[in-house]
Amino acid sequence: MQWKGRRGSTNVEDRRGKGGAMIGGGIGGIIILLVVTLLGGGNAGDLLNSLTSVSTESSAPYQETQEEKELAQFVSVVLADTEEVWTSLFKEKGLTYEEPTLVLYTNSVQSACGTAGKSVGPFYCPGDQKLYIDLSFYDELRQKFQAPGDFAMAYVIAHEVGHHVQTLLGTTERQMAGNQRSNAQSVRLELQADYLAGVWAHHARDDLGVLEQGDLEEALTAASAVGDDTLQKKAQGYAVPESFTHGTSEQRKRWFYKGFQSGTIEGGDTFKAEQL
Repeated sequence: MQWKGRRGSTNVEDRRGKGGAMIGGGIGGIIILLVVTLLGGGNAGDLLNSLTSVSTESSAPYQETQEEKELAQFVSVVLADTEEVWTSLFKEKGLTYEEPTLVLYTNSVQSACGTAGKSVGPFYCPGDQKLYIDLSFYDELRQKFQAPGDFAMAYVIAHEVGHHVQTLLGTTERQMAGNQRSNAQSVRLELQADYLAGVWAHHARDDLGVLEQGDLEEALTAASAVGDDTLQKKAQGYAVPESFTHGTSEQRKRWFYKGFQSGTIEGGDTFKAEQL
């Protein structure tokens, strides 16, 4: 991806080196974050292991490595690209795109949805309309998930921005309406976020001209690596389809590619169980 020397977003909040403190409400905040974690691609077990009751904030500025500095610049450029694409697509429909904030943190972070450790992975909180990411996830994506490349990371960011688009369009609220929430609903939201990430990638290629050879393959590899079946087989040797909350590797790749091919919001509004 051609990103060096390009404009970065002003909507980046750097909380690196600062810990998170548990928000008021205790168990309520945990429950909210559990739901958001499942929506954003995280694992509930990892979340519970990583929740912290108290963390102290350091007054000293965070000392980033050169690699971290470059990666922070990269995610800022990707966020700026999502802002440009979604502002244009919303304007075409007579809507106003409200830009989310991306929060950089280390180890743990407090959001409107609760406090989480980095093992949760990148997530989006609809309560404050912010994306949260510990940049060490890039190494995890490359090593643990075997999905290297800058555009693999760009896919992750675009997926979380996809959840923000769902919030603005009311999709998340409609899916979560009622007293019961099924795994199938969660899968639909996740696959739609993958679709919307693909829509962004389509315009990043055609309108912004920043994609390079191999970028699409990097994104598809990352989408496949975080499929429920793949993750469960790695963790326990077998998959339990009825417990899926994000979709299979094949589904995640397929819906990202559908968005990449179409480049339109509308294609992501037609999710039905038989289409998954």
